[in-house]
Amino acid sequence: MALLVLTAVLAASVGAAVTVGPADLSIGTVWAVIGEHLGVGDAGVSVLRAHIVWDLRLPRVLGAAVVGAGLAAAGAVMQTATRNPLADPYLLGVSSGAALGAVLVIVAGFGAGMVAVGGGAFAGALAAFTIVVALAGRRAALNPTRVVLTGVAIAQLCAALTSFVIIWVADPHATQSITFWLSGSLARSGWSAIGWSVPALILVLMLILGHARTLNAFAFGEEAAATLGVDVTRTRWLLLVAAALLTAVLVAVSGAIGFVGLILPHAVRMFTGPDHRLLLPVVVPAGAIFLIWVDTAARTVFEPRELPVGVLTALLGVPAFMFLLRRREVRG
Repeated sequence: MALLVLTAVLAASVGAAVTVGPADLSIGTVWAVIGEHLGVGDAGVSVLRAHIVWDLRLPRVLGAAVVGAGLAAAGAVMQTATRNPLADPYLLGVSSGAALGAVLVIVAGFGAGMVAVGGGAFAGALAAFTIVVALAGRRAALNPTRVVLTGVAIAQLCAALTSFVIIWVADPHATQSITFWLSGSLARSGWSAIGWSVPALILVLMLILGHARTLNAFAFGEEAAATLGVDVTRTRWLLLVAAALLTAVLVAVSGAIGFVGLILPHAVRMFTGPDHRLLLPVVVPAGAIFLIWVDTAARTVFEPRELPVGVLTALLGVPAFMFLLRRREVRG
């Protein structure tokens, strides 16, 4: 029932968010234009309004939905697979590594297309996460704070290397592109980005949903999971690499947007409990709805200027992170 409600809210959010902006659009106009492009009826609106809906706002809103859904799912997987409630792609350095990889691809001149940038982002994400795991050590699962601190350190290293690239290149055009990856923005989200990211999101979601029971076993510890017949090492790496791949694809679309993967899984667990058979199907649309409206606020609250969506997610995420740290300290 909750999934049906969230799906309806997601569809309504897509339509409503497209209407928000300088141009005066009604929800009826939005759905009429969408229906016309899908071959259902004639919108009967001006070419300009149709262009605003279909080519400008709708791809951005859908991009926000895809990125929010993917980051929320990746955060839920990372928190369980590492047995660390403070884990998310941003805090573990995965997003920063992906951003650095994407920036290096652009600066090196390998291309600015989604395939090249996505490949660089994946390589950077996987390298960053591998370093975090190696530095945290074998007993990382028993010391979640160690993993978080290691991830923060690697994230800062990636940020420093990116700043070095900016200074070294000293190219205004490259600097503008790099700033996009650092701050997180959906301003460049278009239909090509949707075509690239949606299949990746679907494939990774199918994989992690197929391992929902395994993730439940991980929640009880490595020994309990092994007793239930789970190949702990292989399954953990499979899920974490899948999460890193998804994060890399999303970074290629939106840049590094932090804290979505931290906030949403914990918020959803308050309603669904820890069972991943319920958590994962709910956290995906919840993440999509969350980022749709955060991005809508980012592009409209300070008109005519636009605030990077990563700034707003950080403003929301940092207090949530501090609350989680405080709660763990009290429980400890």
